[in-house]
Amino acid sequence: MSRFFIDRPIFAWVIALVIMLAGGLSILSLPVNQYPSIAPPAVGISVSYPGASAQTVQDTVVQVIEQQLNGIDGLRYMSSESNSDGSMSITVTFEQGTDPDIAQVQVQNKLQLATPLLPQEVQQQGIRVTKAVRNFLMVIGVVSTDGGMTRGDLSDYIVTNIQDPISRTAGVGDFQVFGSQYAMRIWLDPAKLNNFAIIPTDVGDAIRAQNVQVSAGQFGGLPAVPGQQLSATIIGKTRLQTPEQFRDILLKVNSDGSQVRLGDVARVEMAEQSAAISALYNGMPAAAIAIKLATGANALDTAKEVRATIEELKPFFPAGMEIVYPYDTSPVVSASITGVVHTLFEAIALVFLVMYLFLQNFRATLIPTLAVPVVLLGTFGVLAVFGFSVNTLTMFAMVLAIGLLVDDAIVVVENVERVMAEEGLSPLEATRKSMIQIQGALIGIGLVLSAVFVPMAFFGGSTGVIYRQFAITIASAMTLSVLVALIFTPALCATLLKPIAKGQHHEKRGFFGWFNRTFERGVGGYEKGVRSVLKRKIPYLLLYVVLVAIMAVLFTRLPSSFLPDEDQGVLFAQVQTPAGSTAERTQQTIDAMREYLLKEESDVVRSVFTVTGFNFAGRGQNSGLAFIGLKPWDERTEEGQDVASLALRAQQHFNSFRDAMVFAFAPPAVMELGNATGFNFFLQDRAGVGHDVLMDARNQFLGLAAEHPALMAVRPNGLNDEPQYQLQIDDEKARVLGVSLSSINETLSIGWGSSYVNDFIDRGRVKRVYMQGEASSRMNPEDFEKWFVRNDAGEMVPFSAFASGEWVFGSPKLSRYNGVSAMEILGQAAPGYSSGDAMAAVEEIAQKLPQGVGISWTGLSYEERLSGDQAPALYALSLLVVFLCLAALYESWSIPFAVMLVVPLGVIGALLATLGRGLSNDVFFQVGLLTTIGLTAKNAILIVEFAKDLHEQGMSRFDAAVQACRMRLRPIVMTSLAFTLGVVPLALASGAGAGSSHAIGTGVIGGMMTATVLVIFWVPLFYVLVSSIGERKKAADEAPKGDTQ
Repeated sequence: MSRFFIDRPIFAWVIALVIMLAGGLSILSLPVNQYPSIAPPAVGISVSYPGASAQTVQDTVVQVIEQQLNGIDGLRYMSSESNSDGSMSITVTFEQGTDPDIAQVQVQNKLQLATPLLPQEVQQQGIRVTKAVRNFLMVIGVVSTDGGMTRGDLSDYIVTNIQDPISRTAGVGDFQVFGSQYAMRIWLDPAKLNNFAIIPTDVGDAIRAQNVQVSAGQFGGLPAVPGQQLSATIIGKTRLQTPEQFRDILLKVNSDGSQVRLGDVARVEMAEQSAAISALYNGMPAAAIAIKLATGANALDTAKEVRATIEELKPFFPAGMEIVYPYDTSPVVSASITGVVHTLFEAIALVFLVMYLFLQNFRATLIPTLAVPVVLLGTFGVLAVFGFSVNTLTMFAMVLAIGLLVDDAIVVVENVERVMAEEGLSPLEATRKSMIQIQGALIGIGLVLSAVFVPMAFFGGSTGVIYRQFAITIASAMTLSVLVALIFTPALCATLLKPIAKGQHHEKRGFFGWFNRTFERGVGGYEKGVRSVLKRKIPYLLLYVVLVAIMAVLFTRLPSSFLPDEDQGVLFAQVQTPAGSTAERTQQTIDAMREYLLKEESDVVRSVFTVTGFNFAGRGQNSGLAFIGLKPWDERTEEGQDVASLALRAQQHFNSFRDAMVFAFAPPAVMELGNATGFNFFLQDRAGVGHDVLMDARNQFLGLAAEHPALMAVRPNGLNDEPQYQLQIDDEKARVLGVSLSSINETLSIGWGSSYVNDFIDRGRVKRVYMQGEASSRMNPEDFEKWFVRNDAGEMVPFSAFASGEWVFGSPKLSRYNGVSAMEILGQAAPGYSSGDAMAAVEEIAQKLPQGVGISWTGLSYEERLSGDQAPALYALSLLVVFLCLAALYESWSIPFAVMLVVPLGVIGALLATLGRGLSNDVFFQVGLLTTIGLTAKNAILIVEFAKDLHEQGMSRFDAAVQACRMRLRPIVMTSLAFTLGVVPLALASGAGAGSSHAIGTGVIGGMMTATVLVIFWVPLFYVLVSSIGERKKAADEAPKGDTQ
């Protein structure tokens, strides 16, 4: 094959150009992401039940829906939460690889079965089903710079004018508005109602009767009378539009002709539909809409589209209203990708320099360099075929591939030059002869390096997705690289290289002369070393055993984790004030927190956007959340300006807050898998032990966790039980007094809850009408005496006549996991411990909990459990495949052992480097380790291949090994140096995405150093030992046969 192209160099160029064209065009269409979609697809269901408690929501809504959801195909786990403001959400997570659209359809079909069983009020509100990832992509805030708009105006503007265009934007899966649109609020005064003997239900009926839309037909509608001249539409009663029209609603006419109107018994105004959530941006009143990404959508494109949509709306904004982006995760994506692309170019430059140092000839250096764009662009083409995206993983794979692919070309060029110098042939003849010598080794190396990575592609779960990105990128780069080395490089060698006179190989003058003389001295010393190793076999074998033992110990010492933590340029702070605190009190804590961040940390923090009434743990007046935006990476390069240091400092400061718990935490590396770094799991009530026992178990767990050295920041992702008022209605008394139970219930839910009556039209948009008691009439238990109910004799009976109450404890937020009551707990590993250690500690503590309470991992921890179990299998499989490839290549079972035995020598370096930098055994380290295994084997193959040929030509084993080492030292040192330097930029990266670059770079560099230094001494030893044992066996097998003849 090579010969064909050596004679037709133009054909070779055409093939190379076609590969580059195909790759170049596919780059334009490849989507860009930070990570591939690692998170399994999830479907969310959200429902609200106005005025209901968490327990009511759980019993009447959540359980009904959950029972129907069981048995959906591909269901992995489902979790739900019910809040005391009547809202609830269920998240159904599916197996990796399930089609999100099909999943959503299945969930909706199951919901159809559950809907008729839900309370009427819930059905009236509607059920939302969305396929979105769990965390926010970005938060878009609106602030009034001149103070001309109130918070209510701002949130009404978002819902009316911004929400719809945003939700139509491609890639937006779901959104949450911090604030709510205006509604017609009717505040009832119980004293006035009592004066006129009116009860709240009368008011509701009157509004429904008079705020209506009637379809009244038309004049002259068909079929018409013959000769009809007129046709026109009749407009009947229409919906009311202003508070004045509502105040005029007639409630009753007394016998003396006097009228009672709505304005006489209630205050009517346009106000926020729900005042539960309020937001501030850097202390200014604000409202915001948080956007979640649709499953499988592209973060960068979506963020771009959303910003474009906002730009289109900007010209129509009211004066003094501004848009801010307090939280945005898309800059991380572009910054981390740009970072890796820079690394790629740095790597190419470094590799070029190494080659020039060794080849000392510009033309010879150009040949391997030309192979780089061909292979890289070709690989992009392959990615496009497999439907992958340009993400940090595929880009890392490209950086690793540069070192690998240059190796193949170097081997070719180096050998051609050696043949020319030793035999004095012309470049064309030398290339022909040289290709016959090394074709086998090239294919072998390609096979081995692909073989190391291919098993990775078959792993399941989220880690499988990560491995697959690497496996396919590197395997396709290797395949292309071997093809280029067999087709394109020889054609270039034959046409570009200058002939060398026999015996003249390297320059003798100047810097290169000095370098060559030094290198030759090194080769001489190395040859002596190899001879002494081969003469004294036993001590070196013992040393090898010691090294392998050290490697095994290091492996157990290395902490494990799933993905390295990244600085994403954003930080969350979660505020939880004591149970039963009011929004006013929570706001004071939030203000103190914001003051600290904007004043003390002003060199790191750009903006603080705070929300009261909502956080990841639940909703309620005692919850708050802050989105803290940091300055761009290039503005905070100094020590202590990264997210992790800021979170630590802030946490220390927040710990001094007396009356609130405040947690500062950075988002995890893969945003889709949860909101916080660290581990998360559910304590489950497996045996129906009840809420109180579960609560005690939770507190016992938190107590034990606080004392455990491996855990820190362990916190419940939920709310503590708080005082609740249990109202008791005496049915018998009510009967005696002639009061119907239904009117008692309705008076309660309208006066104290808030009742949705019907809709009205505001500036062309349909909004809601709500009735509720005036604030002063629903503040304390004594206020029940202010409310009256009418009995069947038309008399007004006070509530105190038939109702009493007592204080009890109850939970404002109830969670369930996989259909049983549960409590979510989050936490992190303490410094110096890995997430693997932390998870082991959690399982150890869980053994001490009461009977019937178990734990279940979820989110990132669930994925880590899956991946941790897969790693050993992965290594074993890769090694086995490598062994089989080598056996097939050398037609021998014994020689591959010589290659395989040196693998631990590379691994030990990777482990030492990773431990030395305080990194952990995560997915990236595992990929780096596999690369090291492949390269260690490659160095060994180069020596063994030549030693085997020389031995077959009649040299003794000892001399063949020494001679092979001498011939192959230069290319081995050269390719290893080229590869190591290519990865150096990764190990030194800073800014966005630095965590994962360090994880890969460090391991590979450490591994390559030991792989090069140790392997070149031990390979000849193993080769001589293994092949002589193999021969003895053969001889022993053949001896008896000789006697029998």
